[in-house]
Amino acid sequence: MNTNPYYTQENHGPYEHYNIGKLELEEGGYLENCTLAVATFGSLNSDLSNAILVPTWYSGTSKIMEQVYIGPGKALDPEKYFIIVVNQIGSGLSTSPHNQTADQHGACFPNIRIGDDVRAQHQLITQIFKLSRLALVVGGSMGAQQTYEWAVRYPDMVERAAPIAGTARNTEHDFVYADTLIEAITSDPGFNQGNYNVAEDVTDGLRRHAKLWTVMGWSTEFFRQQRHKALGFDSVATFIDQFMVGYFSPMDPNNLLCMAWKWQRGDVSRHTGGDLAAALGRIRAITYVMPISHDMFFPPSDCQSEQKFISHSAFKPISSIDGHLALFGTDANFVEQVDLTLKELLATSAII
Repeated sequence: MNTNPYYTQENHGPYEHYNIGKLELEEGGYLENCTLAVATFGSLNSDLSNAILVPTWYSGTSKIMEQVYIGPGKALDPEKYFIIVVNQIGSGLSTSPHNQTADQHGACFPNIRIGDDVRAQHQLITQIFKLSRLALVVGGSMGAQQTYEWAVRYPDMVERAAPIAGTARNTEHDFVYADTLIEAITSDPGFNQGNYNVAEDVTDGLRRHAKLWTVMGWSTEFFRQQRHKALGFDSVATFIDQFMVGYFSPMDPNNLLCMAWKWQRGDVSRHTGGDLAAALGRIRAITYVMPISHDMFFPPSDCQSEQKFISHSAFKPISSIDGHLALFGTDANFVEQVDLTLKELLATSAII
């Protein structure tokens, strides 16, 4: 098993590991000793009614959620709520290709579905934290995919749901785009069919992957208004090299591929034979669908087409020319809008 110094408590902590045992997988097979890296903030109240679950997105960890969205006075206030941030399988902190041992290490890591993550989280929530209700499930991007999966799979547990910048069923367009991210990595000769020794062996592939994220993660308006300068970079080239490549280059390629495969196949309609309306009709949570105005991965129109199938839902778009990557907190106005919208949702009486 190779190690990667990027995935450490120093970089992403504090978090704790919880071993939920053998996890049967939707694609067949299982993860032995599935371990979830979990960061918690605040305390449970006496009637266990103040728990909020936050699943993570592609490449992101609990640290970014803590830094941008959690804190006193915010919607996700640890003085009011018990906030549980679960790093998804494949994130590098929970069970992932780079840290799995024996016959599931690296390229041999099995395919994981969004549903596998949510079932693992359900075990954590019900068996370890002993909870039967969640006041809110909220997540961005792949965290939104997991939020939808929670609300459809466990409708009697989720009181409120806030999918931010994500869809319940991934689109064909998004599937194809994720393919380009995958090919950017796998086409690097150093990738060696996933049998590289260290992430640095795949430097060129990770760089291409980062540049593709630059193209789609930020909006065209972001570049037209030269937002990279507001973020402290004097040129787009410097922004790409230092911010984008600098962010992705330490990551394990197989971990990224695990998450990309999962992201491509996010689809709650598999619970209802492909009928998306029927799947979303299962949701009982008060649901705020929160796309980002200039998101080129999950544009507002894709999110609104799904929202109409959800009872007790509202369409709450968030404005930011930073596009999808506004999720990382680069736009203070975006963060404020999200916070105010979540406060409004949390002040709404639950139905279940």
